[in-house]
Amino acid sequence: MNKITNFVKALNIFFILILLSSCNGEFNFNMKNKKNDPIINSQSSKTKDKLEITISCDEESIGKYLKDGWKIKNKTSKDKVCSWKSLPANNTCDIEKDKGCKIIKPDSFGTETIYLLEK
Repeated sequence: MNKITNFVKALNIFFILILLSSCNGEFNFNMKNKKNDPIINSQSSKTKDKLEITISCDEESIGKYLKDGWKIKNKTSKDKVCSWKSLPANNTCDIEKDKGCKIIKPDSFGTETIYLLEK
């Protein structure tokens, strides 16, 4: 019985050593307060907030962003299929019974507009 308890103690010590050795031993004790660093503050004040908004098929508008002070920096548009419809492949095809004879075609078209906004 004494051998088993010694073995369990040795096994516990072994697991503790494995856990301790897996820790990353890099600690930075020379931390600076970066809020008071003038170089970082000057760089952060020069950067502008940017936001990319994608509007498809006239789902919404960017009016609320423009009211909040955002300005349009770039705008790109491309055609897009807004909805699809299912049609039978021939007159004898029943779409509900035979899914293999269903053809899916574009139903309505619209535009997808990508706005790059900047504040």
